[in-house]
Amino acid sequence: MMKFNWKRLGVAAGLALSLFAAGCSSAGSSTDGKSEAKKIELAYVEWDTEVASTHVIGKVLEDLGYDVTLTPLDNAVMWEAVASGEADAMVAAWLPGTHAAQLEQYGDKMVDLGVNLEGAKIGLVVPAYMDVDSIADLTDEAGMKITGIEPGAGVVAAAEQALEDYDNLADWEVQTSSSGAMATALGQAIENEEEIVVTGWSPHWKFGKYDLKYLDDPKGSFGEAEEIKTMAREGLEEDLPEAYKVLDNFYWEPADMEEVMLAIQDGEDPEDAAAAWVEAHQDIVEQWTEDVK
Repeated sequence: MMKFNWKRLGVAAGLALSLFAAGCSSAGSSTDGKSEAKKIELAYVEWDTEVASTHVIGKVLEDLGYDVTLTPLDNAVMWEAVASGEADAMVAAWLPGTHAAQLEQYGDKMVDLGVNLEGAKIGLVVPAYMDVDSIADLTDEAGMKITGIEPGAGVVAAAEQALEDYDNLADWEVQTSSSGAMATALGQAIENEEEIVVTGWSPHWKFGKYDLKYLDDPKGSFGEAEEIKTMAREGLEEDLPEAYKVLDNFYWEPADMEEVMLAIQDGEDPEDAAAAWVEAHQDIVEQWTEDVK
């Protein structure tokens, strides 16, 4: 069974832990035996996409004999944790847009293992029944409010940029909340056939559950297509070469991720949903674990 580290590190705490980690021996160089060397910690931000991907790759590593800890963190702290070496890796780097600021700050302190999912997208999303198709056509819909997620998220920053880019949004505001609160507000609005504009991204289970559409973005406030990358701490390849190889091989399609997300949204425990997906898709898992004992 994977372990969950329910800590929420502030910047000061993260820096302190970074210094502590720097003064300690790494897992791979421990003299405490193989059990210590098989420990791995994966950080993630609690977005539905990252809950799905982190639990799946965590399950794969667990099946290979690793003692896996999954640590949910705030967005920026997730990056800091990997950069400092407190966490071993993450499979949650949305680039080039969403995490651009974090990449600039921490990217040179970690190892980029490449893309684990292509075809991701961010933008403003509305129910299909709304009579608007472009950000440029918004007037006074939804009380002139964009329902966002966590402050500091890339999609929120892009929405705030859109307020500056589009003259018709001069009197609009972005109201931040959380990913879960945004999804709840969206569901309630759709149930009552009310207008709502949310910060959205895909893959996401909401596109499978509701009839939604992205608003066109002629000014490019939300950038081009996104991809999700795997990032590892420096030294992980030397300390845990086989785990590093699995993380390096990790790649799946949006439909795979959405399958896990929908199961979780329907009430299945994330660990159980990940285990079911891994069991049902051994052909894909074998590609990730190729040449790994």
